Amino acid sequence: MREKWTPAAWRAKPAKHIPEDYPDPAALERVEQTLRTYPPLVFAGEARSLKARLGEVSAGKAFLLQGGDCAESFKEFHPDNIRDTFRTLMAMAVVLTFAGSKPVVKVGRIAGQFGKPRSSPVETKDGVTLPSYRGDNINAMEFTAEARVPDPERLLKAYSQSASTLNLIRAFANGGYADLHNVHRWMTGFVEGSPQGKRYREIADRISEAIDFMEACGITPDSVPQMKQVDVYTSHEALLLGYEEALTRVDSTSGDWYDTSAHMLWIGDRTRQPDGAHIEFARGVKNPIGMKCGPTLEPDELIKLIDILNPDNEPGRLTLIARFGSDKVEAGLPKLARAVVKEGRNVVWSCDPMHGNTLSTATGYKTRPFDRILGEVRSFMEILPAEGAYPGGVHVEMTGQQVTECLGGAQALTEEDLSSRYHTHCDPRLNGAQALDLAFLIAEHLRGVRTNGKKAKAG
Repeated sequence: MREKWTPAAWRAKPAKHIPEDYPDPAALERVEQTLRTYPPLVFAGEARSLKARLGEVSAGKAFLLQGGDCAESFKEFHPDNIRDTFRTLMAMAVVLTFAGSKPVVKVGRIAGQFGKPRSSPVETKDGVTLPSYRGDNINAMEFTAEARVPDPERLLKAYSQSASTLNLIRAFANGGYADLHNVHRWMTGFVEGSPQGKRYREIADRISEAIDFMEACGITPDSVPQMKQVDVYTSHEALLLGYEEALTRVDSTSGDWYDTSAHMLWIGDRTRQPDGAHIEFARGVKNPIGMKCGPTLEPDELIKLIDILNPDNEPGRLTLIARFGSDKVEAGLPKLARAVVKEGRNVVWSCDPMHGNTLSTATGYKTRPFDRILGEVRSFMEILPAEGAYPGGVHVEMTGQQVTECLGGAQALTEEDLSSRYHTHCDPRLNGAQALDLAFLIAEHLRGVRTNGKKAKAG
């Protein structure tokens, strides 16, 4: 028999990147107790639905698009920002759906992505050393001693903001705003304004022709609700386990435990120790789980982690999110994919091309070059089929706002441009135009794979 699990079981395990310096532990306990009385943000049935959709990705019949903010903030919380990110995600999904001829499962890094593990617990500026900023649900970004003190009340504000964000996303997804015609207009507007517009126009025109053909056949938003409604799921890193525990509930229909803070949760590259608290928590909830896989992960440990998190080898339960860096992916990914295929494990393979491609400029900005991001995605999509695995998705940090945080893209952003609209509270994000650039370039690759596959079958 498997060991009995409870949402608090993680407390007996070593926990990394969870702050231990709350000045009043009793206040933290009171906040967590309050959260236990709050309504769920998502429902178990929705998480089961996402798991089924991810099962299709695992079987090579769909594609996962996961994207959103590196870390949500209280300061930038605004309906326009949520709308712009939603629009960008929808436009990316349409491009990828058409190019791959497969459904795209849409999962936002949103409505809960606040806390971030940091490489150092402290940071120094002008000779002053303070605790690091760890996300708005823990402390504040301002570089003062007072701002950097962990405040448990921030967890309540994070819950409230997550609830409001999720409410707006549901309205966008089901209230007609996501109508295919609207999304197509957003996408064609981007093409017309992009320096690479001529390159992307063929795909955009073919999507237009497909929509016109469907309408001529009587397939319209009025006759087919799926053309004006979409399923959008939420996800975040399960970092602050006290918060996650407080929102974990027994599903009345199945009797299983679900973390109702998000549909999908993932474990970071810094917190995936097999005997650690984060893996212990994740193994017990029935939500779909993601796990970041980086250069330090060896095949034997990966198989051990898969067996802990998905002992029944259930399709859609576990997504492996590869995050190596464009210069390390060819050395690290093949051996992991080979081991998973050899052991017959059902997983979704997704590519995070952001975290391994971060660098600092001479002027002190953290940034990510677009060509390295694209390079890692291309390597990912070439390596996995060679190992008998399906490259099932991408996981990107992006925003619908036209920030200037990542270098390159069709706009050819330079180091000099970074200072103009560098707004991130943590890591650099693709802006709306760069995110759509990436979608079109992935689409070109997917179309090439489809075309070559048809030629091979014909031959």
